[in-house]
Amino acid sequence: MSHSGRHRREFISVTSAALAGIAGAPALAVGVDAAAIAQAAAGGGQDPDLIVVNAKVYTMNTRAPRAEAFAVTAGRFTAVGSSSDIKGLAGRTTQTFDAKGMTVVPGFIDCHIHANGEVLLNEVLVGNPFEVEFVSIRSIIGKLRERAQQTPAGTWVEGFFFDDTKVSDKRTLNIHDLDEVSKDHPVIVRHRGGHTYFYNSKAFEMAGITRDTANPMGGTYDKDADGQLNGRVTDLASAPFGKVGVRRTYTPAEAEARARDGIAHISRQFARYGLTGVHHQGGDLAAIQDVRARGDLKHRVSFETGGRVLDALIAAGIQTGFGDEWIKFGATSEHTVDGSFSERTMAISTPFPGVTPPYYGNITETQDTLNAWVERVHRAGIQVNCHANGDVAIDMYLTAMERALAVLPQANARPKITHCTLVNPGLVRRMQAIGAVPALFTTYAFYNPDKFAYYGEEMMKNCMAFRTLVDAGIYACAGSDFSPGPFAPLMGIQGMVTRRGWDGKAWGENQKISVSEALAVYTYNGAYASREEGLKGSITPGKLADYVVLGDDPHTVDVEKIKDIQIVRTVVGGDVSHQA
Repeated sequence: MSHSGRHRREFISVTSAALAGIAGAPALAVGVDAAAIAQAAAGGGQDPDLIVVNAKVYTMNTRAPRAEAFAVTAGRFTAVGSSSDIKGLAGRTTQTFDAKGMTVVPGFIDCHIHANGEVLLNEVLVGNPFEVEFVSIRSIIGKLRERAQQTPAGTWVEGFFFDDTKVSDKRTLNIHDLDEVSKDHPVIVRHRGGHTYFYNSKAFEMAGITRDTANPMGGTYDKDADGQLNGRVTDLASAPFGKVGVRRTYTPAEAEARARDGIAHISRQFARYGLTGVHHQGGDLAAIQDVRARGDLKHRVSFETGGRVLDALIAAGIQTGFGDEWIKFGATSEHTVDGSFSERTMAISTPFPGVTPPYYGNITETQDTLNAWVERVHRAGIQVNCHANGDVAIDMYLTAMERALAVLPQANARPKITHCTLVNPGLVRRMQAIGAVPALFTTYAFYNPDKFAYYGEEMMKNCMAFRTLVDAGIYACAGSDFSPGPFAPLMGIQGMVTRRGWDGKAWGENQKISVSEALAVYTYNGAYASREEGLKGSITPGKLADYVVLGDDPHTVDVEKIKDIQIVRTVVGGDVSHQA
């Protein structure tokens, strides 16, 4: 035992010595205690709680990119190396996991998710939230009609996760379909993209919208060939519908229970797909804390918020980074500047191909209003985050951020651009200059190829531009945008690598990146986006022991089957959150 103890101390001293260079200056920039990291790397004199051996470890640490094994103590990686070295660290109480040649990567991080577990548990799902599946309009009508029969007249009947290009009828929903659901209830079907809505005649009547109602700024009331309302409403034009009708209400106890159950449910789903960290777009912070307290939170939360909650945080002087390793205040939630990529309402500088009269998408905020909001948040020490899909919206956001940085310069501001879908060389240069962090759609390449024809190949060459951004040295991160897109990281990695969809068609192949680059997008870059790259994002001594065991190696498997690789085990802080 004395020999193995000496071996262990010598090996840990080597990993500890390299730690400062591996973690680098950014670790100090995010407030990680270098002394604490060094102590963790030294294991505090303890035997490791766990060793993982005989694995193909892709560490995402550029100084030591491959390994066979690692040790975990008190929730952190304490040594990384060969199987023989790591076996020598084991003590009497150390557990050993023999990976038997399986692949291990850092835990996946998704930087943009609407964690609406309550919807998954309680609402009418008219489409598949997780996979490509075609549904019929009759099935949608049937599900909604069943809910209407259980709902008092005048109360909203709602459907979720509709996808207009995943309909077996090869057409989208219209007002006449939803009139079949009910003439006594207002009916809404929400596109999973979150920017378009489909209503029945009763809903239009209650909202006071007719064929003669003018389109407001940032939205449209769509018409059929005869000039009649067809049921589709986009972006800000939906506001009047939110002021009419009755919606189900719950007692405080019921609402709290629903929120807790929803968070626990979606946390299990995240773990099942290999996610160890998620940037939440709003949500019930109390419920997240309660779920953590009862031991059911299986992923780390970067909490992003807006509205009154953001106002309260600013008033209290709370800045980005407040919290702990499990729940931390990150950037703001996405402050919306334009419409949707998947629903074809994003603001672009050239008109949408084949649309008459010419349509350029929806801008949802004026430049002056945006400037004021960005400066206020930036001055408060909070990481700014805006939803900007089209090149027009990205330009507006960059203009506002450049202005704010000129007023109050700040190193490492890392303004987050949620979606950042359509770029050009000028925008990329400006993003480089201010250190912007774009959170791009990942699963869309596989899930949504049936929408890319609306843009055409020339425009798609500059959409979801991972290759362009990686080559420019920009830390592009993963932003699946669930519910608009599935959040399966392996589906996202396959899409980034192949640019090929479920239908076999490829779009914008010039933007393909390698498997290693795609893994970086989902791991290290995800940590960088929240200023936590000194804490997680790679399998490195001193960092949080978040990792995923895969049933096959995405580097060697057929690239068209990456999405089908089994998530064998998901581990957060050394604890198993999912086991196949």
